[in-house]
Amino acid sequence: MAKLIVCNIMSLDGFYAAADGNPLVLPMDAAFDAYNLERIQAAGSLLLGANSYEMFMRFWPAQADNREASTVNQQFGAIYGRIEVSVVSGSLTDEDIASWADRTTVVKRADAEGWVKELKQRTSGDIVTFGSRVTWNALLRAGLVDELHLIVGAKALGEGMPIFTQPVEGLTIAEVRSLDGSDNVLLRYATTS
Repeated sequence: MAKLIVCNIMSLDGFYAAADGNPLVLPMDAAFDAYNLERIQAAGSLLLGANSYEMFMRFWPAQADNREASTVNQQFGAIYGRIEVSVVSGSLTDEDIASWADRTTVVKRADAEGWVKELKQRTSGDIVTFGSRVTWNALLRAGLVDELHLIVGAKALGEGMPIFTQPVEGLTIAEVRSLDGSDNVLLRYATTS
């Protein structure tokens, strides 16, 4: 059975993004990109929320052929250009996903838990979620997240959007890793649900 892996960056003080919702205030460096490439290379499928889907799909597939992009970003873009994507949304239209309709499935929020259970049964490789805080927090609450891969950025924001939307218990540390050439640190937790 596939695992649902959540990959996110957060500030030292536990924020996912600035108060205005901008995650780009966090230190997303080359080591962050390289770690996320490892995760997507192990993935058989992506699961995203609507906002992350729109932002990532507008950016990543185009990086595959961008000669100015790093090799890591070109590889990341090539995978985004072919991987199966499920997007949890009540608002996306056929027009919104038209460029990627051949490999995108829109799942209504009310159906997300059932969809993830089914996806876990039929996917080879991990199911990876980047960004998508609202979506994965709901799935964590439902006991469907298997691992949290949190990259703690070497920056405190003082305020912003908290990484978790509710209290979380039952996490077991699986790995702590300093990322090469970075002041960011990976904390990988397994869930016990």
